Amino acid sequence: MRRFVSALCLSLLTAGLGAGPAMAASCGNDGSGFNAWKKEFAREAQAAGVKQRGIDALMGASYSHGTIKADRSQKGVKYSFDKFVKIRLGSLDGFASGARKRKARNAGFYAGLEKRYGVPAGVVIAIHGMETAYGKFMWPKKAPTVVSSILTVAYDCRRSDFFTPHALAALKMVDRGMLSPNQKGAYHGELGHTQFLPGNAMRYGVDGNGDGRVDFYNEADALASTANFLRQKGWKPGKGYQEGEPNFRVLNEWNAATVYQKAIAASAIRIDR
Repeated sequence: MRRFVSALCLSLLTAGLGAGPAMAASCGNDGSGFNAWKKEFAREAQAAGVKQRGIDALMGASYSHGTIKADRSQKGVKYSFDKFVKIRLGSLDGFASGARKRKARNAGFYAGLEKRYGVPAGVVIAIHGMETAYGKFMWPKKAPTVVSSILTVAYDCRRSDFFTPHALAALKMVDRGMLSPNQKGAYHGELGHTQFLPGNAMRYGVDGNGDGRVDFYNEADALASTANFLRQKGWKPGKGYQEGEPNFRVLNEWNAATVYQKAIAASAIRIDR
């Protein structure tokens, strides 16, 4: 399912991830210059702290035509709330009914997340369901690798400044064993159960199952990281998250589309009844 990416501040993404040198690699508008750009970007990546495994993943990446097609066809979220819900959820009550069963099967885990991060189960489950149908659709049918897709949009001139820090983060994830160079992902480099961009995965990722590593393709890690993201973005434990309530604005940090925020809030309150 397509993730509508929120435009987070570039400085927040680069902080702690290592900034590149003053001279950035030259962007392009088609695939003809991608291989030359990779050689330039390798120098930038090394200066930002990317090690050999990450550099190898960079040099093995392919230009993703599917990513560019998806990026060019984005038109934003212009649906009414009712139409958006119908397309993404079917119905609020039907979606919430299935989500409540999911919550009941693992009540202790969700209660633990709320105790630690202050984010109610309904919000985390709603995001999980809306992003990937609980992990069923973490990448499209003809998916590129995370590395290839994020490098493609970092190379593309349209939004190179936004995606470059995420590309560097993805290569550092490869270095640290958090991401396989061959791992498939969504068209803009989103990864895992709740579709984190790599920069956010590096910054907000936490170990949710206690195995000592962070893996966004592990459900517990992805959901714990989602709750941590919201808490770090200003979520106030015990406060409401409907429109006009303190935590509704935090949903904008997850997704910039107002209709998406409303759908999370409306379904979450039904899940937590």
